[in-house]
Amino acid sequence: MRKEELLPEVVIKFAGDSGDGMQLTGTQFTNNTAMLGIDLATFPDFPAEIRAPQGTIPGVSGYQLRFSSEPVFTPGDECDVLVAMNAAALKTNLKALKKGGRIIVNTDGFDAKNLRLANYPEGVNPIEDDSLTNYEVIKMDVTKMTREALKDFTLGTKEKDRAKNMFVLGFLYWMYNRDMDSSIQFLKDKFGKKPDLLDSNIKVLQAGYNFGDTTETFTTRYKVEKARMEPGEYRNIMGNQALTFGLVAAAQKSNLPMFLGSYPITPASDILHELSRYKNFGIRTFQAEDEIAGITSAIGAAYGGSLGITTTSGPGMALKTEAMGLAMMLEIPLLIINIQRGGPSTGLPTKTEQSDLMQAYYGRNGECPMPIVSASTPSDCFGAVYEAVRIAVQHMTPVIFLSDGYIANGAEPWKFPNSADLAPIEVQFKTELGHGEEKFQPYLRDEKLVRPWAIPGTPGLEHRVGGLEKQNITGNISYDPDNHQLMVKIRQEKVDKIADYIPEQKLDSGPDKGKILVLGWGSTYGAIKSAVAEMQAAGHAISHAHLRHLRPFPRNLGDMLRNFDQVLVPEINNGQLVKIIRDQFLVDAKAYNKIMGIPITKTELVQKLKEMVG
Repeated sequence: MRKEELLPEVVIKFAGDSGDGMQLTGTQFTNNTAMLGIDLATFPDFPAEIRAPQGTIPGVSGYQLRFSSEPVFTPGDECDVLVAMNAAALKTNLKALKKGGRIIVNTDGFDAKNLRLANYPEGVNPIEDDSLTNYEVIKMDVTKMTREALKDFTLGTKEKDRAKNMFVLGFLYWMYNRDMDSSIQFLKDKFGKKPDLLDSNIKVLQAGYNFGDTTETFTTRYKVEKARMEPGEYRNIMGNQALTFGLVAAAQKSNLPMFLGSYPITPASDILHELSRYKNFGIRTFQAEDEIAGITSAIGAAYGGSLGITTTSGPGMALKTEAMGLAMMLEIPLLIINIQRGGPSTGLPTKTEQSDLMQAYYGRNGECPMPIVSASTPSDCFGAVYEAVRIAVQHMTPVIFLSDGYIANGAEPWKFPNSADLAPIEVQFKTELGHGEEKFQPYLRDEKLVRPWAIPGTPGLEHRVGGLEKQNITGNISYDPDNHQLMVKIRQEKVDKIADYIPEQKLDSGPDKGKILVLGWGSTYGAIKSAVAEMQAAGHAISHAHLRHLRPFPRNLGDMLRNFDQVLVPEINNGQLVKIIRDQFLVDAKAYNKIMGIPITKTELVQKLKEMVG
């Protein structure tokens, strides 16, 4: 008789060749999980090569999902279940599996050829020898059973084998006591006009479910209860999706047409793809011929009164820097979105890193200060980019928005707001000369040191633009040394004054004063929150603060830092925020750095914090 076991949480890693559909399998299981109200976090892991040699370690594609009846902040340090479609997938991911964990293997992926491609020694097969005795191994010839399920279909062998991932998905739906309706509907939407593909995928999905249901080997099914979350309407969302929705919302709330000028680059391309679907909101997307054309077209749009946006990743930021200086000199609103990845140069295109903060601060010629806003989680991209747009248009400045590959491709439940709940973004164009103003003065500033936004073609408001230094107030070209120093100081002060119009920094958790403050930014949020919570539960006076506004910093940040004996700054780089903190606040902050293309784990941070309190 079969029994059902209740689990508090599960971490599954789907891994296989880049053509095995592991990303799709993981995404479908994730969406099914989200619909049940179970909290979750995901971490997709893509190969860098577009078509890596099949069966090799560089070609392994992975998708990690953690789902729980308790709040989730990371995709998990270790896996409970590893789905390995071939030998390379097992070899790459075995180290991340808990001792005693479950391995689901496709035995067809462990033939002599696959073992050789995965660099196993001649004659060694890990699923046949005793090397996996510390794990529970479930062997399934997924390829054979997929072909058997499709024996009456006229599809070719290659087309039939593409449905292997549906067999695994169906089996997991059985194992975790799920229905398959969400995935069947997905297949209908995807293959509705291709009945052979639709019917074959549904057939294999059901075959995987039936395999679990009819095989006597499997005596236990598992279930994770619905999470205790704040009441409301939720959806599962990825970081780049949330960022896109935030941009659309900001355009609507500011009543500005939006223009995106972009050149495709991993992992930012999804924003271009997603935004191109929303022409009905007055959004124009332009896939430029290169990075420079992308940003300069956005500058032109911003000069003309649109919400100008450009998206890229690290190498693309390097190419955009001259134009970023132009936007700063013109003092027009522009949003530069950088989805960070491993560098330098082309670096690790599909791996995550936080190594562009110094570039955002200082990576332009001359004195060229720009506000910097960052997101902390996939769902936080919505609110963070909304805030970045507000700063850009209300302070007439280009703004750099930082996310990274971990956030962009990760997913979590999102309690999305109603439009009425979003604060309006008020934008004022100058439409006529003011009282007593004989001639338009394009660099005459208000109390925020913000110059007016005048749309070209407005009668009487003609003015000069360009990258040469401007004379204060008039905007005429000026080579006067005193004027140059004055303008540099004014532009810096304008950015610094933004601190008066952003919220003060709050602690995420912990006491206002104590022994240790863990200060983070970006995608380290989940690991820091989880590690600090564990240390607090053990009785340690440790606090956590996470920055959204990186330039300027919230005006109370210095006082907050000085309330603690030690400050720890974890980053996925070689120490960047920590240097800026030391410089600006003269605080002896300590760094914790990881530069492996993968996130910092909770376990690593707990160990570091234990050393600090030891």
